[in-house]
Amino acid sequence: MKGFQEMDKAALAEGAISKKHKELIAIAVALTTQCGYCLEVHRKAAVAAGANEQELAQATFVAVALRAGAALTHGTHLITDPA
Repeated sequence: MKGFQEMDKAALAEGAISKKHKELIAIAVALTTQCGYCLEVHRKAAVAAGANEQELAQATFVAVALRAGAALTHGTHLITDPA
């Protein structure tokens, strides 16, 4: 568990991509994977890093678009691919 925690801390640290933006990415991923614990942790971290309500909403919108797009793509393949 310690190794995972160290990797997680390094992945979300300030870098070429700001910590705030990394946390917003994490929120979009957590929404897509539907991890409630992850959402709680990353929302708190994003707000602490300066994210506002509008940014949280836009991260949500990105996740919605990707999830809907994947469903549409897979659904289309069900219809068009020969059995």
